[in-house]
Amino acid sequence: MSTDVGGIAAEQLQSLIMRVERLEEDKANVLSDIREVYAEAKGQGFDVKIMRQLIRLRKMEEHDYKEQEEILDLYKRALGMQS
Repeated sequence: MSTDVGGIAAEQLQSLIMRVERLEEDKANVLSDIREVYAEAKGQGFDVKIMRQLIRLRKMEEHDYKEQEEILDLYKRALGMQS
């Protein structure tokens, strides 16, 4: 039986809020773990900035990646950065 408060199903709302709070806690833990992995990588001599770029690129669809690379190449040539 749900308790309505001002037309709001209080138990349902509380359940949703609690789920979001647990997920936010999980997210904070995962972000902490990711920071640790990057710190480990940096300690082993890897360039973390480049690693982040690679991860971003790996998430992209292939056609989006190719389009981005073509535009980057075009801009570099326009600026005389590449022949």
